[in-house]
Amino acid sequence: MVENRLLDQYNSVISSQWLSKNLVVDYSPLNHKELFELAYHTLNNVGTRNIYIKLSQDENKGGSNAILYSQAKNFTSIDASEENLLITKYFNEGNSGEKLVNEISPKLNERKQKFVSKTDEIKEQILKAILVERKLDECANLVMLKDVSRKIYFAIGDARESAAVVPLFMDAEGASTVQLALNKWMSSVNGLEQESPFPDSHVPGLLKNLMQIKKWLLNLINSNLDK
Repeated sequence: MVENRLLDQYNSVISSQWLSKNLVVDYSPLNHKELFELAYHTLNNVGTRNIYIKLSQDENKGGSNAILYSQAKNFTSIDASEENLLITKYFNEGNSGEKLVNEISPKLNERKQKFVSKTDEIKEQILKAILVERKLDECANLVMLKDVSRKIYFAIGDARESAAVVPLFMDAEGASTVQLALNKWMSSVNGLEQESPFPDSHVPGLLKNLMQIKKWLLNLINSNLDK
């Protein structure tokens, strides 16, 4: 098991000892899965790292949880209970969680209203695109943890295959370049010793490519979600 120091730090110190600010969001008029995914996307950006995720198997029930780590070295938990969605931002003294209230809350509420007015087909495609976003994040986290190459190979493949069935993704300008880049990395990683840690020499190149793809995808989702 690869050590996840950020997650260990979160569990042992951050969640109990750091300052925090909460945002409670009602599900209505969305289901549990829809709001969780919209919140994940709204809190995410190119430099945000997903250090933990657990998903409920029922889109109408709670249980999903994600922990994000930002470039500003803040941690954010997204926790879907049965009754509502709880977003908690943890920060050091000198910082504040005001962005959660002043920026994230109104943006998430606006996106809830816009999302519910869209057709079922567009809703499904947006959710599937956010799934690809999460797959890219999971892959990037494995790379940063220097997990074994086998896991990274399958994570890249998972992101590529998840994207391949989303017309919103595949019909967008630049999609073929993205798929070619993911294919290239699958071939490259497949040539490595599969049960050995991902080599340092490959980390910068793969992370750079993943972040370029993530930036492109975030913009694509925003343009469809916010119109």
